Amino acid sequence: MLAHNLGFPRIGAHRELKFALEQYWRGEIDREGLEATGRELRAAHWRRQQEAGIALIPVGDFSFYDQMLDHSAMFGVVPERFGWDGKEIDLDLYFRMARGRAPSGEPVAACEMTKWFDTNYHYLVPEVVKGQRFALSSRKLFHEVAEAKAQGIPFKPVLIGPLTWLWLAKVKGESFDRLELLDELLAVYDEILGQLAALGALGAEWVQIDEPALVLDLPVAWQQACEAAYNRLQAAPVKLLLTTYFGGLEDNLGLALSLPTAGIHVDLVRAPSQLEAVLDRLPPYKTLSLGLIDGRNIWRADLDAALDTLESAVGRIGADRLWVGPSCSLLHVPVDLASEDQIDAELRTWLSFAEQKLGELGVLARAIVKGPDSVASQLAAARAALTARRTSERTHRPEVAERLATIDDAMLSRRSPYAERRPLQRSRLELPLFPTTTIGSFPQTPEIRKARHDYKAGTLPEADYVVRMREEIALCVRKQDEYGLDMYVHGEPERNDMVEYFGELLEGFAFTRFGWVQSYGSRCVKPPIIFGDVSRPAPMTVDWITYAQSLTDKPMKGMLTGPVTILNWSFVRDDQPHADTCTQIALALRDEVLDLEAAGIRAIQIDEAALREGLPLRRRDWQTYLDWAVRAFRLTTSGVRDETQIHTHMCYSEFNDIIASIAEMDADVITIETSRSQMELLDAFVDFEYPNEIGPGVYDIHSPNIPSVEQIVELMRLAAQRIPTERLWVNPDCGLKTRGWAEVDPALHNLVEAARRLREEFADQAAG
Repeated sequence: MLAHNLGFPRIGAHRELKFALEQYWRGEIDREGLEATGRELRAAHWRRQQEAGIALIPVGDFSFYDQMLDHSAMFGVVPERFGWDGKEIDLDLYFRMARGRAPSGEPVAACEMTKWFDTNYHYLVPEVVKGQRFALSSRKLFHEVAEAKAQGIPFKPVLIGPLTWLWLAKVKGESFDRLELLDELLAVYDEILGQLAALGALGAEWVQIDEPALVLDLPVAWQQACEAAYNRLQAAPVKLLLTTYFGGLEDNLGLALSLPTAGIHVDLVRAPSQLEAVLDRLPPYKTLSLGLIDGRNIWRADLDAALDTLESAVGRIGADRLWVGPSCSLLHVPVDLASEDQIDAELRTWLSFAEQKLGELGVLARAIVKGPDSVASQLAAARAALTARRTSERTHRPEVAERLATIDDAMLSRRSPYAERRPLQRSRLELPLFPTTTIGSFPQTPEIRKARHDYKAGTLPEADYVVRMREEIALCVRKQDEYGLDMYVHGEPERNDMVEYFGELLEGFAFTRFGWVQSYGSRCVKPPIIFGDVSRPAPMTVDWITYAQSLTDKPMKGMLTGPVTILNWSFVRDDQPHADTCTQIALALRDEVLDLEAAGIRAIQIDEAALREGLPLRRRDWQTYLDWAVRAFRLTTSGVRDETQIHTHMCYSEFNDIIASIAEMDADVITIETSRSQMELLDAFVDFEYPNEIGPGVYDIHSPNIPSVEQIVELMRLAAQRIPTERLWVNPDCGLKTRGWAEVDPALHNLVEAARRLREEFADQAAG
């Protein structure tokens, strides 16, 4: 039996990739400098995995931006607007597809971005057209395999499978069935697998081919297409490990096991109950890989339970046909716990990051090969940590449970329906047609970050820190005066991250120094760890927001991150239902909302950027999740008076299937990211006749491109074809913290000018 890995975090223990990417984009290093950083990171990561006893190490999991985009480049799938010459795709064309701009080439609208299944990671959506052609157009994977081979790494190339890539692709232009493209796509897979097989000694005996789409509700046509695809790919002179994760195979189990692949990987963290059915139906020629170490959370594994599972499987099929691995790629967890020096000793023993998870895999493999006695001390340490966590007084607090018991129906509804609230809010806020606002944050300069860092380090006194943050808030207010916005924000200079900031002020959370996880491209986040019951010991935002409001007569939005997003963007405790943890967070935020209203704040935005991404992968489980998620939002917001306007914001999402639940949230205004989809996402709000106000994003803040007045006007005209003008807001797609003032200033001037033109254009229509 051997231990293998499905993927390793690519950013580096100290975010080396992030900094190299941003230096390249700014022109501070050349292409060779960037590629050298990539080579160094790959070599270091391979060595770490080899030292941990990983017998087959993934190659191809490294990416300069996104693995799905890597595959689109490899297949030659480049939208026409990028002006591709058909030659091998270079880094700058790749970055133009990812972010709309690169050191060379004309700026252009970037490819759409959305969440990878139900994770917090974003991928670049492939765009396909009727008659799409495919051709091997990037040799990145082969170069990396050659590197691994030269370094003596026992490697396993990684590919995203054809079913998953095509399932996630989006049709542009004339509508057609994506499955029409499968045969030509498979021709490229044939070529890729053939070249991998030809690499020689230490070459690609095994190829990991990821098909997470097999844990979804697949239509019959797609199930049949999957069977046909792998019947064709079986001719490749390599062994294919069909890799599934993020859930159970369920109705696709028979299909997955019958495919002519040499092995199959199943996720036993998300779906432990599927093992018996897999063992019952596993063909005698197939290797079985068991995903027993959680690739998506940071808790130390229950090694005793995992070993019991392995021993049971060995008893059924023998150790020679059995592998052990993480449930999915370790992309979703931080790199190394060893760097953390600010987590207390007790909590530290409960945790496991990517490198520690490799160690856990090694322990399990040695326990099978050499016997449990060979790893007795490691098993005992894991057992003690698990017991300590389960019995710690830090995880359960009676006063939190007592408050949960006081929730009743009256706490879950606004006093009046939206139609009655709207005129009260419009009168109080004095808003024009097409009111303008932003989503919350303004650019976070190096000076702001240094002030926060120095304050946390104790080298900047609190009084001086408050002065520095107030200066930045005042700057943001002055700039909004200059832009002419209708509803202001304070700019959030005091916030490191929209989730981490609140977690630091709530009980039940812990934080890392280096626990970075890639969100997309060079964007990394440091998720909080929810280890215990959650409560709010004191107000968190009131002083900052009321100071900002004191500087202007325009309405200043209070800015909070919603309970579902705090939950979904944290590493969450696994000893109680997520719904219970979310309700605890909602109660804490409800107190903050009421304090903001009592302080005179007339509009409060509670961001639920992650509502859609938390949706279970199987449709039958959706309603249960949506019921408790919507309940948590309403618990947060429903205590305010009718004249207080509640906003919410949601990130890239396909809303069609959950629009009724979004309406049940009963926010007065919802802002959403729509610019990359050219307002297509608004169709959901039309078909359902969404009753409240909507701000469709018109400024793609994930790209450095500055939208023109004409572009914004045209997008809002598209929006006005779907939504009544009197219910439309004009705003960016998301917060502006990742952009610079040199981009934000002209973009927001253009946004306000576009709104002015729209008011003139639609004034008569609105009056009618």
